[in-house]
Formats: sequence, structure tokens, C-alpha cells
Amino acid sequence: MDFAYSPEEEAFRQEVRAFLKQELREPAEGEDAWEVRRAFIKKLAAKGWLTLAWPKEWGGQGASHMMQLAYNEAVAYQEAPANDIGSDRVGPTIMLYGTEEQKRRYLPPIIAGEAVWCQGFSEPGAGSDLASLEMRAVEDGDEFVINGSKIWTSFAHKADAIILLARTDPDAPKHRGISYFLVDMDTPGITVRPLVDMLGRHQFNEVFFEDVRVSRDTLLGEMNRGWYIATTTLDFERSGIQRVIGSMRTYDMLADYARQTKRNGSPLAEHPLVRHKLADLKIEFEVGRLLSYRVAWMQSQGLVPNYEASVSKMYGSELAQRLANAGVRIIGLGGQLAPGSPWAPLAGRFETLYIAASALTVAAGTSEIQRNIIASRGLGLPRG
Repeated sequence: MDFAYSPEEEAFRQEVRAFLKQELREPAEGEDAWEVRRAFIKKLAAKGWLTLAWPKEWGGQGASHMMQLAYNEAVAYQEAPANDIGSDRVGPTIMLYGTEEQKRRYLPPIIAGEAVWCQGFSEPGAGSDLASLEMRAVEDGDEFVINGSKIWTSFAHKADAIILLARTDPDAPKHRGISYFLVDMDTPGITVRPLVDMLGRHQFNEVFFEDVRVSRDTLLGEMNRGWYIATTTLDFERSGIQRVIGSMRTYDMLADYARQTKRNGSPLAEHPLVRHKLADLKIEFEVGRLLSYRVAWMQSQGLVPNYEASVSKMYGSELAQRLANAGVRIIGLGGQLAPGSPWAPLAGRFETLYIAASALTVAAGTSEIQRNIIASRGLGLPRG
């Protein structure tokens, strides 16, 4: 395994860094943040970077997986508002399982950075055990009638369309009676209700479906085989380097703070406990980076990472929590001050991270689920 970037890949990474340095502005708040996010994504689309690794036949650049990794690493470290589920999981899933008509309809707006997608998987009673979902889609001629609800649907209030899992055969074993749909959010019968998180942000939503009629051509792949398509979507979601590298910049800021801040006449970084904790975290971040490189390297070799993606996702989520805990302890009482406080060290970054990180081991599949995948698919351990 050679995880080093080639000269071409390294040159591209530097090009991305220069672009980000020129284009990134101070973070916006509220509605302005959404407008800034979408404007930036359109700039990425204009550069051809939003769908960098997509096949050329569908409007991508046909870049290698390692080139995509170089791009993702640069973007994540600078915390650019570049996350777009349309390009990183919806589009690739449609390319694998969609009809030619579905590809022609859905892919071009994603490539242009115009389409906003959300993901309708989790339900109030089906999160970690997603296959126990109860949303129903009942055939009625050339249509399906959908009833039920989804929860924790990020940006559903902004989305144009939703990828949706619904049960189409209630008598089949739970993994085999699920179908996958592509549904426009302006379809009659869909209601979105906001869920405000602990930081006061409105990103999550509940989405209710009441006698929502969709045509048969919204079905992605085979009927009752949606679970297996969904696992592909989830692998795309879990396999990125962003979780590790996004937190690495925060780690670097903490290390600089410890070097520059004095307690009892000497820099915090010279205190043995602080120095050892920072060293441990640095090692952990390098391990996390290599786990992400491993996934990309496997893809570049034509291999399909599965449990390897779960290893990377679980490790990155838990590492962010360890970083948040260490940062608040190292900074001290000031680490509890929120952004906006004039006395908050690092502009309140660690107060925000400490609260937000609590959800990281739940989102995109809990750590318990990831460990089950690693145990069964990676180590071949028996169930039960």
C-alpha cells in the first residue's frame, strides 16, 4: 500500500488550497450561512470539483480516488462549506442503480450545484435498527402512496428532493421488503417540521408524508431491494476523510493555544499532562488520516471498502469527542464559554465542539452499529 500523493496529486492539492485561500470568507450566520454555502458549492461546480471523481460520461472529471482524497483533505482542513449529499452520495447511488432516464433527470442539476437533496432514512422508531422502519409505500396502479414520517432529516426545509426508504412488502423479512425512492419535496402531502438542536441551530427536521402519491419512475432499483441500495449510500457517507481532517484543524488551534498561553509563568504546552495529551491526540489524528487513506486506496485498486469505511467513520467520530473533551480540560473554565463571548478562548470553538460532538457517534450510524459491522463483516465473528 502506497498512501503518498503523486506529484500530480500534490500539485492539485496545492491548487485547491490556493483557491480556498482566495474564496473563503468569514463564517456567516443564520439564513446568510445557507446562501454562502450554496454560492460556494456553485463555485466548486463551476471548477468541476463538486463531481471530481464522477465518470466523464456523466459530467464528472473522471479523477482518481486519490485525487478526490487530496481534494477532500484540503477542503475539510479549511472547513469550507462544501458538503453536498447530492454529489457525494445521491449521485453515485443513482449512477449505480438508476435507469438511464433517472440519470438524465437527476444528475445534471447535481453536477451544476443547483439541486439540494436530503436523506429520508431514520424514523422515530427506526434509527440504529434502520431495517425496522415502518413508513409504507403501497402500490396503486402506476403510483405508490406513501404514509409515515422521517426524523433527523438534515436541511429538509431547504431541499428540492429526498432519497427515501419505505416498506413495500410488510410480510417479507424486514431487510427484504424495503424500497428506495427519489421524491420531489414539493409533492403534495409532504410537511416539514423543524427540530432545533442544543446549539440553537435549525438543521434537522421531521418530515411527514400523508397520502403522498409518487409515480413508479421514482423507484430506484428493484422493488423490495432498497435496503441493499441504502447500504451503498451509507458506505459513501461513512467513507470520507472529512471527519478526521475537519477536527485536525481544531487540534492544531488547540496546540497553538497551549504553546502561546501561560499558566503560572510557563506555557501550557510545557505542562507534562498537557504535553502528553497533545502528543497522544496528534498520534491519533495521524492514525485516523491513514484509515481514511486506506479506504481511498482500496477504491483506487477497484476494491469495495465496507467494514473499512465503518472503521474510519467510528474512529473519526470518537476521536472528535476525545478532542472536545481534551480541549475543554486544557483550556479550563474558559472552554465553556460560547461563541460571541469576548472572553471565550479560540472564539468559543471548544464549547461548540463539545456540545456538537455528542451527536457524532450517532449520526450516519452509531458506534455500536459500526462495531457490529466490523465484527461480522471484517472479523467474521458470529451474530448473537
